[in-house]
Amino acid sequence: MRRAVTLAARALGATSPNPVVGCVILDAEGQLAGEGFHQRAGGPHAEIHALRAAGGRAAGGTAYVTLEPCDHTGRTGPCTRALIEAKIARVVYAVGDPDLRATGGAETLRAAGIRVEQGLLAEEAEAGNAAWLTSVRLGRPHVLWKYAATLDGRIAAADATSRWITSAESRADVHRLRAEADAVVVGSGTARADDPHLAVRGVEGAVQPLRVVIDTEATAVRPGARVLDGAAPTLIAVADDADTTHLKAAGPGAEPVDVLRLPRAERGLSVPALLAALHARGVRSVLLEGGPTLAGAFVAAGAVDKVVGYLAPVLLGAGPTALGDAGITTLTQALRLRMTETARVGPDLRITATPENGAAAVSTAVASTPRTPKER
Repeated sequence: MRRAVTLAARALGATSPNPVVGCVILDAEGQLAGEGFHQRAGGPHAEIHALRAAGGRAAGGTAYVTLEPCDHTGRTGPCTRALIEAKIARVVYAVGDPDLRATGGAETLRAAGIRVEQGLLAEEAEAGNAAWLTSVRLGRPHVLWKYAATLDGRIAAADATSRWITSAESRADVHRLRAEADAVVVGSGTARADDPHLAVRGVEGAVQPLRVVIDTEATAVRPGARVLDGAAPTLIAVADDADTTHLKAAGPGAEPVDVLRLPRAERGLSVPALLAALHARGVRSVLLEGGPTLAGAFVAAGAVDKVVGYLAPVLLGAGPTALGDAGITTLTQALRLRMTETARVGPDLRITATPENGAAAVSTAVASTPRTPKER
């Protein structure tokens, strides 16, 4: 099963709006017969790839799958039928399928006389498929907030200089995070200060994420901005009453820029409305790379599912901090995190953490967004 989880991770950023799934098949003697993973939406599922690799050796064998085999016909047929026809004797899956259209695979397999077990390495499989599971359960994309800071929590010096606080190794690691995301989001402050490119570089075979700039007044992204170069798709989110005349021919080849109009919030744009709109476009995972103001808005909306902080062995003593006003006024309101990983990246320390309350930290407005079934 651990091998299946590893296989599934190979397709992070490439399968939306579908899940990432891995499958390993052992023959009747317990020897490896075949393996595979879901590579792209609309393509064969992990079980199909593994069964094709196993051939006749699948008969009487065991299939280890990270997600309950689907039991419906979408753009591909049900994996339950393929497993039954291959004469698999036993199926072990890690996580039950929460999608109401595709669930029921375990019952179908049992009815066909196949032994079925659930829960092996469920926590690892859940973590690897967090984006898709969040989207199905909450009706919005999974949000990973990434920031880079000094050891005393500064993301820039007092004079606003910030290149580079962290190392080249950390910056390369961020491109891996971008490659695993469906969308990269920044705010107008970052757009003005850095003119970021936001595309993936140095990751072979990466599917470029949607570049999203939250530009409430439509004043930060101007013709010639790097995010408009055509290297990856770009979406500019603006207030529903903003003037976007200057963006009508600012895209690559003088094409109109894709503009998303959203309702205003107390500060900037509505985060729940943004996430709902991205979800409707098939975005299942968001990498939040914005500055402290945008990060504060997402935390205040209960819309941060994971935090990755890169801490450099540097001290500044002054300058902006990583997180702005998040609506937290007393210690009892603090967003408590559970560290899930610490790792050295070059000279820096990468800390990964998730909210202790998990999904309970999500605001009611976001959690009540209508669910959209996966496209399978």
